[in-house]
Amino acid sequence: MPDLKLIIGNRNYSSWSLRPWLALRRTGAAFEETLIALDQPDSKASILAHSAAGQVPILFHGGLRVWESLAICEYLAEAFPEAKLWPDDLEARSAARSVSCEMHAGFTALRSHMPMDLRNRYPGQGQGPGVEADIARIVEIWSECRATYGDSGEFLFGDFTIADAMFAPVVGRFHTYAVDLPPVAAAYRDAVWNCPEMRDWVSAGEQEPWVIEYSKK
Repeated sequence: MPDLKLIIGNRNYSSWSLRPWLALRRTGAAFEETLIALDQPDSKASILAHSAAGQVPILFHGGLRVWESLAICEYLAEAFPEAKLWPDDLEARSAARSVSCEMHAGFTALRSHMPMDLRNRYPGQGQGPGVEADIARIVEIWSECRATYGDSGEFLFGDFTIADAMFAPVVGRFHTYAVDLPPVAAAYRDAVWNCPEMRDWVSAGEQEPWVIEYSKK
């Protein structure tokens, strides 16, 4: 049995589960996965059985437990340095951490009006106060990172890093709501959307039976 275990929510809806799952897949380490369906009568109790925080995701590594998405990603970067989940260069690494934290803490309008729903398409929906500004800032981040640090590959800092994992749910949202993007941002969106790990996650999410109703007006 693998020494690593990740507790996640529904792939179709759980943006916070997607982020460390991608990072863990990029390490190449074998891991066990437990999915707890969200928005069910027993969901909270099932999650609390693993963590008093009452939220997914949760990582177990041997006897160690880490909860919260960005904390899990940081732990994986330290536990698997060969995976290079942060850029080697200090300046690039500082920028990658900054944009990851900005994603982690911000863009509340986008989250609220465009909830993640990977298997459906809602073109023209998801608009609301602050959404346009959030999209503009995300496009700015992607464009600046690609121009400044992305020469060695197709991701924000060339190779795939935690920064890409943090923005992966946004990529999913931009697909779901058919958000129009300028060429550089669109190319980056497609690179993340088509990477093997993201395709595996989306494919599995498309097969899930659960439906959570959100308002997308």
